[in-house]
Amino acid sequence: MSSSVSDKQNTPKRFLIWFKNFCIAQWFFITLAIFIVIARFAPNFARHGGLIRAEYSIGYGAVAVIFLQSGLSMGTKELMKNMGHWRAHLTIIVISFLITSAIMFGLATAIKSANDPHIDKYVLLGLLVTCTCPTTVSSNVVMTGNANGNKVLCLTEVMIGNILGAFISPAILQMYTSASGWEFGNPASETSIQHLYGEVMKQLGLSVFVPVFVGQIIQNLFPKQTKKFLTVTKFNKVGSFCLILVMFSSFSTAFYQKAFTSVPKASIIFLVFFNIGIYLLFTLICFIMARPYPLNFIFGNEPNENSSFIYKWSYKIFKPFYYNRADTITVMFCGAAKTAALGVSLVSSQYGDDYEYLGRLLAALVLYQSEQVITAQVLVNIFKKWEKLDHPELIAQGKNDEETGKIDSGDQSISSDNVENNYDNNAEDEKK
Repeated sequence: MSSSVSDKQNTPKRFLIWFKNFCIAQWFFITLAIFIVIARFAPNFARHGGLIRAEYSIGYGAVAVIFLQSGLSMGTKELMKNMGHWRAHLTIIVISFLITSAIMFGLATAIKSANDPHIDKYVLLGLLVTCTCPTTVSSNVVMTGNANGNKVLCLTEVMIGNILGAFISPAILQMYTSASGWEFGNPASETSIQHLYGEVMKQLGLSVFVPVFVGQIIQNLFPKQTKKFLTVTKFNKVGSFCLILVMFSSFSTAFYQKAFTSVPKASIIFLVFFNIGIYLLFTLICFIMARPYPLNFIFGNEPNENSSFIYKWSYKIFKPFYYNRADTITVMFCGAAKTAALGVSLVSSQYGDDYEYLGRLLAALVLYQSEQVITAQVLVNIFKKWEKLDHPELIAQGKNDEETGKIDSGDQSISSDNVENNYDNNAEDEKK
């Protein structure tokens, strides 16, 4: 009897403990949901041009904090090394600008040809605009770091991709909207490209280049103090919160522009499920291109003195295109992600802030951005476990920590900042 009474008394306590642990583990999604609700009922607060001038306070300030953390945590030599990782740059550029946009153009054209009255053609145009954009500025850097990917390489991809995107994205959009059946969405605005390039360079300069440069200076002048600061404050969590603020601003702008109310409900439902599916498809394509099995099969053995001249040079040229796990995670996050920062600038520059269908274009862009972050957050734990296979010593250490109870339930991951400098970007050392 006493045991039964004791169990009943402990039930509320157990529930509170479970609820607390659940909130700690899922704080990202809970906080994001709260901010989306705020954006719905008070869109003027954090929209572009709104009360807090979010295009500056969040678009520059919050993003700058994310890249300041990157500058403080990454080694200068590692940064310079990854700047020269031209194979990864080439792979991500091809995926980001050509493959993803071509796939989306084919799918959008097929869907539009079905003449379904429930699917708005401007929503499809919004998807096409989204997929012509380069990789996102902030979210993939945060996710790559959380998944123990090569965050240094990810940072370089953000810089290269968005600089090129200012030129390439408008040209690709013009090409696709010049095709038969898409003339209604052709902005035909050549004068907007110069304005777009100026906006992108200002965004990258103030929110990416300057914070990284400042972080590198502080890190090299005060290495011990910097390391202690990052460890004590868990500054990487601040980056995740800043990412939520970026999404908060995007949703506020979309709600203010009546992006979700001006689009048929069937189109919104279609977007929600379609975006998740297309993001997972893009991620799979990125994985296949980052670790092509035929390449690893053909060049499975390192050249030796008995190897032919052709095999030695072919191995040297092509084998490094089979990336290690850390670089592959970077490719998957960067190749599949699309930036809302450049996307909003692209839409407003080419179509105008008073464009009649601006809300419908933004609906596709904002929903894709939010869903790619949510989906990527789920994939982080999967990628992290997969990447650890390259580091058996960390797996053994993790098991020992679990046995001795040293792992903190609030943060059970091995920080990417502690292992990223151990990554070997030379794929010749990659094992099958």
